[in-house]
Amino acid sequence: MPNRLVSATSPYLFQHAENPVDWWEWGPEAFAEARRRNVPILLSVGYAACHWCHEVQG
Repeated sequence: MPNRLVSATSPYLFQHAENPVDWWEWGPEAFAEARRRNVPILLSVGYAACHWCHEVQG
């Protein structure tokens, strides 16, 4: 099932739309959700080698 990045306009973000990770694009909605849940924001700097993105789908 696709995550929120399925509607991303960025080609880099869109390529991760099928990852089993609850990714959010950088923006006010992500900050509001983190605040609401009282959780930290983990920022991806564009390095495409995380375990969930590559090993699990392999």
